[in-house]
Amino acid sequence: MTGHPAGMCRLAGGTFTMGSERFYGEERPLREARVEPFRLDPGPVTNAEFARFVAETGYRTEAERPVPGQPGGRAGSLVFRKPNRPVPLHDPSFWWQLDPEADWRHPEGAGSGLTGRENHPVVHVTHRDAQAYAAWAGKRLPSEAEWEFAARGGLVGADFAWGDELLPEGRQLANFWRGDFPWHREDGLAAGFTSAVGHYPANPFGLFDMIGNVWEWTADDYAERATSCPSCAAGQPALEETEKVIKGGSFLCAPSYCQRYRPAARQGLRADGSACHIGFRCAVSETAIPTRTP
Repeated sequence: MTGHPAGMCRLAGGTFTMGSERFYGEERPLREARVEPFRLDPGPVTNAEFARFVAETGYRTEAERPVPGQPGGRAGSLVFRKPNRPVPLHDPSFWWQLDPEADWRHPEGAGSGLTGRENHPVVHVTHRDAQAYAAWAGKRLPSEAEWEFAARGGLVGADFAWGDELLPEGRQLANFWRGDFPWHREDGLAAGFTSAVGHYPANPFGLFDMIGNVWEWTADDYAERATSCPSCAAGQPALEETEKVIKGGSFLCAPSYCQRYRPAARQGLRADGSACHIGFRCAVSETAIPTRTP
């Protein structure tokens, strides 16, 4: 497939302040960053878009591949299992399960599917899966600085993608967890699920789901500043594997547990890690966009 910027949002780039001093250690210190003009997908890559990639290439995600030395076994992926009662928040094993049947086609494992979720973000994709899609599309993953610049939408120093109030005038403007995490959700969406791209308003740059819904892969390696978010890493065996920066938080971030539904939020996740709340979107450098000869 030949990539082109059709439908992508153009961002003029510039200098801005990355990070936050108000929340988690890995977001510090405040630092000046500059990004060149680029284009970014208006929303995360959807199931329908990823299905087209798979149909054209025959690609198998890492979650679908067999595990060496385990006949018939698959790598699988992490799924969220909502408890039916309050549980200790220091132990993510109460709500995470590594499911060998979970993959992008089966977001909750065996018996689940994509009917009605065609416009939801694709999930259960590793960093390498995301790179494979981006290469096929003639695009790339955004850098951490590009991603944060885009998420801020031109707002200077704001905590959220729309300002400094989490619920302006009582409105929820992103898919994060409202209620008692991880067992009770109050906003009317199914607890433990993504929402369709475009369900919530775009930010001032016209970009959807820059915070909440799914964590998104970036191109950058993660610099160790603090421990990784347990809601992303729990249940996966420790391996010698490069960690990549993920940004934006997900539908599992909650005021009482993981306040990472913010542009400055950043975490590290192994490049081979995947879960039901990990997705991505693609970028294109302005200099890489082909020009047409009159």
